[in-house]
Amino acid sequence: MSLPLIAVTMGDPAGIGPEVCLQLLANPEVRGFALPVVFGDAAVLARCAEATGLPAPERILTETQWPEARASLDTPAVLDLPGFDDTNFTPGVVGAETGAAAYHFIEVGIEHALAGSVAAVATAPIHKEALRAAGILHPGHTEIFAEKTGADRACMFQYSDEVRASFVTVHVGYHEVPGLLTRERILDVIELTAEAMRRIRGTEPKLAVLGLNPHAGEHGLFGNLEEERIILPAIEAARAAGFDVEGPLPPDTAFLPAKRHSTDAFICMYHDQGHIPLKALAFDTAVNTTLGLPIIRTSVDHGTACDIAWQGKAKGSSLVEAVRLAAKLAAG
Repeated sequence: MSLPLIAVTMGDPAGIGPEVCLQLLANPEVRGFALPVVFGDAAVLARCAEATGLPAPERILTETQWPEARASLDTPAVLDLPGFDDTNFTPGVVGAETGAAAYHFIEVGIEHALAGSVAAVATAPIHKEALRAAGILHPGHTEIFAEKTGADRACMFQYSDEVRASFVTVHVGYHEVPGLLTRERILDVIELTAEAMRRIRGTEPKLAVLGLNPHAGEHGLFGNLEEERIILPAIEAARAAGFDVEGPLPPDTAFLPAKRHSTDAFICMYHDQGHIPLKALAFDTAVNTTLGLPIIRTSVDHGTACDIAWQGKAKGSSLVEAVRLAAKLAAG
């Protein structure tokens, strides 16, 4: 059986993306479940390999070579994408040039996935300030993929063996969250999460929806009745549609061990509600994926870590797990 071809976008050149991509390419374990191709800049990878002592990529392809080479590719490789001046940046320093390059790698990865030339896209980290400096207004990967693929509904989903969570809102300020919560949006996230868990585990999942306010509102004592007006009606609609879902749960006790072990996934109202327990419990192995897309997209669950970039300190385990999950989803 042939291995799924996974496009791995290199991320921001100034961050740890090049380093974890080099680790991925050199990891013999990965060759047992996927064939990764790093979409990025070969010269940057070569510089990073020299700086960190990691092996340089063995197979480098140009865009001209790609159509013919991909059909017979049997080793991990790099698809060298032109347009970035690899001499005009400093590792660890945020800049518009690296933000634009990271965005370009993503665009090409999405194009190839939509065209069917790769089975999935796994993304190394990008820097939000670098994107903004380059004039790119998307706050993160989730929003880029949703727009570029024309997804009608999409959500962020974080997966690990320890805990799993999807998000109704993501990269917005806290003051914006209540106004973005709707019954329809929460129901969409419940449906997308249930579908993902069925694909990953092959069973009907048990889901838990968190409240927005402390103690899930304490029957209207806290907040503006978001639980009663919005969250509970979404849960009731999901139950009526046949989903096994409970809530709204108080967020401060939802992630206790007993509840984690009996729950397949948590539906969170905002970014840190789920990211804090996920990163506390599974920082090196959690995988970020975007649900609701016409393509498969997974990602590392960490940032660019510019403070340790190109120093041989980065851990590539999250990218390995992202490629593993992408391959599993691609296999159906």
